[in-house]
Amino acid sequence: MPNEVDLTNCDREPIHLLGRIQKFGFLLATDKNWIVTHVSNNADTFCSIAPADLLGAPASQLLPPDTVHAIRNRLQMLRPHSNVELVYDVAIAESSDRFDVSVHLMDGHIVMEFEPAGSQNGLSTDVANVRSAINRMSDLDELKALYSHAVRFVNAITGFDRVMLYKFHPDDSGEVVAEVKRTNMESFLQLRYPASDIPKQARALYLKNPIRIIADVSDQGAPILASIDSKTDRQPLFDLSNSSLRSVSPIHLEYLRNMGVGASMSISIIVRGELWGLIACHHNSPHTPSMRERNSALLFGHMFSMVLETRLAAQEHENDECVAHLTAEISKTLSSYQNTPDLLRSSTESFAKILKADGYALVQDQDVSVGGTTPDHNDILEICSALNAKPGNEVFATHELSQFLESAKRYSAKASGLLSIPLSRLPSDYILFFRKELVQQVRWAGNPQKVVTYGPNGSRLQPRESFEAWQAEVKNTSARWLPQDLRTATQLRIMLLEVVLRLTDEAGRERKLATERQEILIAELNHRVRNILGLVRGLISQSNSGNQTAAEFVEKLDSRVHALALAHDQITQQNWSPASFKKLVNTEAESYLLEKKNRLIIKGEDVLLAPQAYASMALVIHEMITNSAKYGALSDTTGVVHMDLEVEIDNGLKILWTEKGGPKVTPPTRRGFGSVIVERTIPFELAGKTKIEYPPDGVIAEFSIPAQHIEIMQQPDPEPEEIIPAFEPEPQASLKLRSILVVEDNFIIAMEAEENFRTLGAAEISVVSTVEAGLEAIEAASRKFDFALLDINLGGNTSYEIGRRLKAEGIALAFASGYGEGVTLPDDLATYQIISKPYDKDAIARLLDLSRT
Repeated sequence: MPNEVDLTNCDREPIHLLGRIQKFGFLLATDKNWIVTHVSNNADTFCSIAPADLLGAPASQLLPPDTVHAIRNRLQMLRPHSNVELVYDVAIAESSDRFDVSVHLMDGHIVMEFEPAGSQNGLSTDVANVRSAINRMSDLDELKALYSHAVRFVNAITGFDRVMLYKFHPDDSGEVVAEVKRTNMESFLQLRYPASDIPKQARALYLKNPIRIIADVSDQGAPILASIDSKTDRQPLFDLSNSSLRSVSPIHLEYLRNMGVGASMSISIIVRGELWGLIACHHNSPHTPSMRERNSALLFGHMFSMVLETRLAAQEHENDECVAHLTAEISKTLSSYQNTPDLLRSSTESFAKILKADGYALVQDQDVSVGGTTPDHNDILEICSALNAKPGNEVFATHELSQFLESAKRYSAKASGLLSIPLSRLPSDYILFFRKELVQQVRWAGNPQKVVTYGPNGSRLQPRESFEAWQAEVKNTSARWLPQDLRTATQLRIMLLEVVLRLTDEAGRERKLATERQEILIAELNHRVRNILGLVRGLISQSNSGNQTAAEFVEKLDSRVHALALAHDQITQQNWSPASFKKLVNTEAESYLLEKKNRLIIKGEDVLLAPQAYASMALVIHEMITNSAKYGALSDTTGVVHMDLEVEIDNGLKILWTEKGGPKVTPPTRRGFGSVIVERTIPFELAGKTKIEYPPDGVIAEFSIPAQHIEIMQQPDPEPEEIIPAFEPEPQASLKLRSILVVEDNFIIAMEAEENFRTLGAAEISVVSTVEAGLEAIEAASRKFDFALLDINLGGNTSYEIGRRLKAEGIALAFASGYGEGVTLPDDLATYQIISKPYDKDAIARLLDLSRT
């Protein structure tokens, strides 16, 4: 008789111990003495050294000194439990090619994975695009728009045919909530996938290794050769959890082939330490984004996760504030309100609205008071009896009441969802909130109930072969209760426990009073702890409280690097010349304080900082702002920070940082990396002075920057008063717009151009990023384009070939350039207009007028 087969067979497959890697790169592992212990057997496809000859040999046989030096430097940055470090553009022996390397540590081995180097062009631009994409998301109000922006950006930087945002539901099934794809592909938007499609161990690896590439689903992988362990006389099993080249489960490869997918990539979206969803990428044929492109996608995934976490926390905070206000109002009434039962009913009715409940019942000593749509009296008492049988005395919620109590199917139309709040430790006293049945039509990607079949590897569940949309009607369920609903119920219970005390018989009041007060205190303590955790979660740069882990340290370090990047951008905008100090502070405040930025008040004369000082002060100001947001005056709702700037007699700059109105300050008991930055950066790098004190009413810091780093800003002469006409019409595009072609290789600029043309009335806009794609778009267009805007420089190419093709077809066009006025067009295109970047809608409208004439 065959072994029993169920969905846990997939969950038990050791997908991190397959012992193979994908063939678009090769693996080399050494011990601490840099002696090769493991090598993939495809290494000789990248160099002329046989893999067997590398085993037991010094790594220097393959790795030149410069490469070893670069890898050692990245190893220095690895910490316990951290994932990987990347090294770009290194050489190996016996090969004229360059390689990118992913490096991590595993069981005392140095594991290096080499793949052909991607283009070095545009690395800083990729990082800048990620930052711009995140800044753009801050202007989007709705989560749906946020989701759409995410998939469009990842599609632009990776080139996959289809990019989806896949969100997990509480039952571990997943739903495609956003999608961008090639026009000739079937849409997967809003399709649901059963939990079994992504087994448990795969979810664990998505948390541990947040980016995963499968370059070719037909690649069976290259095995890893290993030196024989002298102690066991066998090859050691090798854990590839952190490997970027790790081969793929045959079950998953078959799953992808059944979907018609040729290559895939996934980026984990992690919110509050849990897997919220995935950005899933599919390609119809083999496809390998470079390590640089994947790293940009990974960085975007990290930042998107933080933005999403902040948005979700803000929604919860708004709900919590509403609950806190209502609770406070009811609590004030308690002291003077004599008719306590009436107050209980009115309080329950108010909370029913917040909880979006269709009905409620207040049950005390078999007495039932109801409001809205509810089950009958006897049915409510039956529900209370079932609740009494549950262990504990806690808030309980279910969106499938018939699963908890089978007889509830009789009245599922009235009540399919239940949230219960016990009023005391005595049985039968409850507040019950009900939600009506929500009949849903759910579109699954194939029948969610897999048919069990036996594969060549024994009694193992095979991947399903059909992904045809399969619709199911879901009954006897309500809308799910959210975590914020449970917090609201807990708040209500805290407040109502005091009401219950008023109903207690006088004879036993003193004995029960201590017990009920203890419950109030415990519940209130729990509430306060949750509030503190909510505030901490709201900080983008810190997602966990308690002792700092390696992951938290990396996160802090990422934010400091981001601060330097912001400073670097501002300096380079001025051609590496001195830049405004106030602008530095304001940029940091906008990036990290969000809605709190107006509580950082700057007074005094602005100055220009030399580039070296600018970068140093970016780190110092970043640490002061983030520390204040976490622990100081800006960590609550009342505190402010005053920053007073004073140019001293010798033209040096004195900065006085004063925090007021925040929580009580205590001096730090330990000096972390951030404290070292604040205390030592200015004295060590700028030969200035730093003094920081921690009085109870707020941190006070004084910084002195010597004159050689300061340039006094020249005050501009007042401009003559401009006479503004009463009304100046906005420039309108005279050229008839219907179909537009935009050729632009910068994703953010392309999106802006698309929106500007759409605002000016364009109905169809095709956006491409390469010469080949532009020519293909012209060929495939069902009607001639009315106008085309061509970015001149497309990586290593120009758009002149597209311009000549459009000119031959008589299509109006213009060029765009980031090189300003110094661009000269070829003679045959010299009559066309050039628009300089950056441009806006008005500039495009004027350009269209010129093109018409």
